Amino acid sequence: MIDTLLEYDKELFLYLNNLGTPTWDLFWLVVTDKLTFVPLYAILLYLLYKKYGLKSLFVFIIVVALMITFTDQITNVFKRGFERPRPCRAEGVMEFTRFVAKRCGLYGFFSGHASNSMAAAIFAGLLLKPYYKKLIYILVFWSFTVAYSRIYVGVHYPLDIVCGLIFGMLAGFIFFKLANYLIKKYVNQS
Repeated sequence: MIDTLLEYDKELFLYLNNLGTPTWDLFWLVVTDKLTFVPLYAILLYLLYKKYGLKSLFVFIIVVALMITFTDQITNVFKRGFERPRPCRAEGVMEFTRFVAKRCGLYGFFSGHASNSMAAAIFAGLLLKPYYKKLIYILVFWSFTVAYSRIYVGVHYPLDIVCGLIFGMLAGFIFFKLANYLIKKYVNQS
């Protein structure tokens, strides 16, 4: 059963990855670059500051740092635990992959880009939902776009992406709850 699932995953990866063209390569390389969305993060922090104040912003920054550290470390635990070679390193797949990324890590289960971007989307989207009702949908769409970029550039299978997105949703929700608890306990009490 698992072997069949992994085979379908490889086939879907090759199909999606080979939809790419040189015309779009630069666009997807920009999307997949971690620094591309620093301005988005700055805007989200500004909106959080504007709606919650400076004390709460400090709490949010600490919680976000913990959330990103958590998702990164758990992602690394899974990558080392499963040791599933990335498509750009897997025999029988790499020969047919459009490898566009600048580098290819060893293992890819599950995607750190997918988990981090989704955690940030859920966290910020839920915090800002009372003020910007549709923002969470925009952020989730952004996260899906970042996640897909990993297939496009040839470094993750679709299953890596789906698992990363699911983990990111859970992490974003848990850290959203933690931030709310800390705000109620330490900021609203003062």
